[in-house]
Amino acid sequence: MPGYRMVVASDNAGFDYKNAILADLLKDSRVESVVDVGVFADDMLANSYGQVAIMAAERIKSGAADRAIIICGTGIGVAIAANKVEGIRATVAHDSYSVERSILSNNCQVLTMGQRVVGLELARRLAKEWLGYTFDPTSPSNEKIGHISDYESGATC
Repeated sequence: MPGYRMVVASDNAGFDYKNAILADLLKDSRVESVVDVGVFADDMLANSYGQVAIMAAERIKSGAADRAIIICGTGIGVAIAANKVEGIRATVAHDSYSVERSILSNNCQVLTMGQRVVGLELARRLAKEWLGYTFDPTSPSNEKIGHISDYESGATC
């Protein structure tokens, strides 16, 4: 089974954690590839949290990537921005149970975290745990996710 095609992103407030998680992903056997869409050390203020989150989510929407991990100060802004991309389910998670449910109950493609909210080792552990979960399309959650997708495509709930 091929590994995940990942995207990582951050604003300047999440830069250090993004780089640490990027290094972990590059060593993870479950990961086939990783694309870093910024920000970068030489242009830390070139892109806002909204821009990098949308760039990451667009890669998933286009089929170029499977999942993304995006870091900002709290994880909130990047989750909001990524969720503006059609078909994307992004969530902030700062604990193991929320990470688990983000996949098993919601089939989220984007995990966001806040560098100013959790410690580095916890963020790294949560990213690793998140990769260990796979959504079961035969679960009762699939129908619930379908309601969201239907609404997004213009159907009424």
